[in-house]
Amino acid sequence: MNNKIIIINGPNLNLLGEREQSQYGSVSFDKLKENCLKKSKELNLVIEFAQSNVEGELVNIIQDSRNKFDGIIINAAAFTHTSIAIRDALDVFKKPIIELHISNIYKREEFRQKSLISDIVTGGIFGLGTDGYILAIISMQKLLKK
Repeated sequence: MNNKIIIINGPNLNLLGEREQSQYGSVSFDKLKENCLKKSKELNLVIEFAQSNVEGELVNIIQDSRNKFDGIIINAAAFTHTSIAIRDALDVFKKPIIELHISNIYKREEFRQKSLISDIVTGGIFGLGTDGYILAIISMQKLLKK
C-alpha cells in the first residue's frame, strides 16, 4: 500500500487557536499537527506537514510532491478562492487530493463560497472544524488502499 501523504496548509493557518475562534476553534496549529501525526501512525501512514503564507511557495510544494507523496490533503485557505496557480499545480499531481476547510465556506461570505480547486480534487471536507483533518487522513488511507 502506498502510504506517504502531505498535508498542505495555506495562509494564516499557522495562527490557528489565535484567530477567529468562532470560525476556526481553539486548537493551535502545533496541536493540530500532533493530533494528525498520532492518527497517521495508527493508520500506518507517513505524513508531512507544510504551511506557507506565500502562494508561490505552496505551488513549489505541490509540484515537488508529485514524486514524493501518494496523496495530498490541502487546506488552501484564502488561496482557495483566488489562486489559479495552485489549481494548476494540483491538476498536474494526478493522485488523490482531498480539499479541506475548517469552516463551511459555503455558509460564509459570498466571496468565500467559490472554490477554484473543488472540481479537480478527489473529494472535500468542509465545516467540521479541525476534526476534518482527522477525517481527511482516514479518507486518504481508504483512497490509497484502492
